[in-house]
Amino acid sequence: MAELGLNEHHQNEVINYMRFARSKRGLRLKTVDSCFQDLKESRLVEETFTIDEVSEVLSGLQAVVHSEVESELINTAYTNVLLLRQLFSQAEKWYLKLQTDISELENRELLEQIAEFEKAGFTSSNKKPIIETIKPKLVPLNEGGTTELLNKEISRLQEENEKLKSRLKTIETQATNALDEKSKLERALQDLQLDQGNQKDFIKAQDLSDLENTVAALKSEFQKTLNDKTENQKSLEENLATAKHDLLRVQEQLRMAEKELEKKFQQTAAYRNMKEILTKKNDQIKDLRKRLAKYEPED
Repeated sequence: MAELGLNEHHQNEVINYMRFARSKRGLRLKTVDSCFQDLKESRLVEETFTIDEVSEVLSGLQAVVHSEVESELINTAYTNVLLLRQLFSQAEKWYLKLQTDISELENRELLEQIAEFEKAGFTSSNKKPIIETIKPKLVPLNEGGTTELLNKEISRLQEENEKLKSRLKTIETQATNALDEKSKLERALQDLQLDQGNQKDFIKAQDLSDLENTVAALKSEFQKTLNDKTENQKSLEENLATAKHDLLRVQEQLRMAEKELEKKFQQTAAYRNMKEILTKKNDQIKDLRKRLAKYEPED
């Protein structure tokens, strides 16, 4: 049986799609045949026709056949888009970006290879049909579980990254509130000292000592509160620095995991096949340029 460079599972998927396309093609051909048959039975009842009558009959048949063929081509294009959508959705689930080469769709050699594959596949399927009773959902290629583990690690790192961002935001808010409260206390002390200076000329000597003691007590209490706020601010700043370092570490781990996943994907058979095809195309282009150079006129 002709091969497409795919594993057995993917090759069976291709055969299933070609069986579907073959069935749709057969139904459309039967529809076209019925158009001609209807014309024969409804219009070709006389022995002779004028040129105008023949032209009218052919124009009507042309419109019907054109409509049927156009409808099938549109439906085929939409069907292919749905198939690509399934593949791309599967790839996006695992953080992969697939690329297509539209020029390869007109490669005559590859088209002939597909034709031979279809012929051989359906010839062998008549003897040993390939039937999948259960249609599984698309499952990405998993080489030894490494890809799945990398993607789980990426998800874990992303969750941890979000938690650290939330924690960092909370710490920054607390630090801002602490600074605001410290500024309010300093302003209150300044106002109190100012009021004390203005009132010294109006109070008695015996009250002055009591007032000074009260101010000293308030100042001591304020200093204690200020020291506590300063220590709390330092703790918040240290937590903020630690959270930032943790965030950088998680981001670096996330970047390394994404590089590892990209490296793992480049080692898959699909990537190597794409690279080999691209290399062949480049060689063909170089050869064609050399040939064209021989026929270019010299100055």
